[in-house]
Amino acid sequence: MVLGEKTLKELWIEGNKKEASSAALVNQYFDVIVDGDTATFLVNKETQNVISRKNEDSLEKNKIQKKIFRICISDKATENLIVKAAELGASYLIISCANWRVIPLENLIARIKGKSKLIAEVTNAEEAKIALETLELGTDGVLLKTSDPDEILKTVAIVKPEALKLEMATAKIVATKPISTGARVCVDTCDMMKQGEGILVGSQSAGLFLVEAEVNENPYVASRPFRVNAGPLSMYTLGSLQNTRYLSELKAGDEVIIVNREGKTRKANVGRIKIEIRPLILVEAEVEGKTIKTILQNAETIRLVTPKASKPVTELKPNDEVIVHLAAKGGRHFGISVPEETVIEK
Repeated sequence: MVLGEKTLKELWIEGNKKEASSAALVNQYFDVIVDGDTATFLVNKETQNVISRKNEDSLEKNKIQKKIFRICISDKATENLIVKAAELGASYLIISCANWRVIPLENLIARIKGKSKLIAEVTNAEEAKIALETLELGTDGVLLKTSDPDEILKTVAIVKPEALKLEMATAKIVATKPISTGARVCVDTCDMMKQGEGILVGSQSAGLFLVEAEVNENPYVASRPFRVNAGPLSMYTLGSLQNTRYLSELKAGDEVIIVNREGKTRKANVGRIKIEIRPLILVEAEVEGKTIKTILQNAETIRLVTPKASKPVTELKPNDEVIVHLAAKGGRHFGISVPEETVIEK
């Protein structure tokens, strides 16, 4: 959230360290690998035993201070046992839920936050999102139990959005051309954006322009930092870090990717989509020997992000620099990149 700083969350994974399909992702994004009763901290390769105990006497006997304790919460007694482990100084508490998910986590977050770090077992990105948002504070991290690369990447995007960056480039404006009216889409998100942030939009999936949110004050219209005036229905945008979507497909509740000029990304949900008939302008730019295009509403409040600020589309001139993202080569099938396919977009 822009309103306040988020505490960095930890990302753990359970499984064999040698799992070939996901090893690169694990080494790049994860903090800890849990393999059986051993936890390996990737930053320094330190290993610790993971202790599993079912009663209070066993906690006392095993002296769990500064150790990792793992337990399944199934009732009030096991909840109290976890709290006891925190009071005895356990460094990490790995928690799974036998039945209910939200209420047990809420109770534990309220009772032990700040005493021990709470790591919730999850099997997918959706469960990770719930754990990290429970009671607003969320758990300190999640232990992901899957080796599916796609699910791993989805979970990374939720737990460590700051780690996922897009490669951005600087393009030079070639020309702008006012065209006729068309159905323009405003994407109103459930988040607040700041200067330099917006969403990527383009006529070609291979080259997307960073359109700034309506964050700038002016004498005529109040700022709307939740909104990006994104362009006509047929324009592409990112629905995830892997897929594009047409603006026409977006609706309330969908996810979009907010991006800044450095390529840092975060997800936001759509609150509403506004489609209105407005005058349009074609924008053409050149980057790395390619010409890319987008169409936007022809108005002073629509701005493209530049290397140091942003500029209204109505003031763009040849050789002005704007920030763009060049996507993978090839075509797309229902928004999914197909690098081997030959596609010409004009």
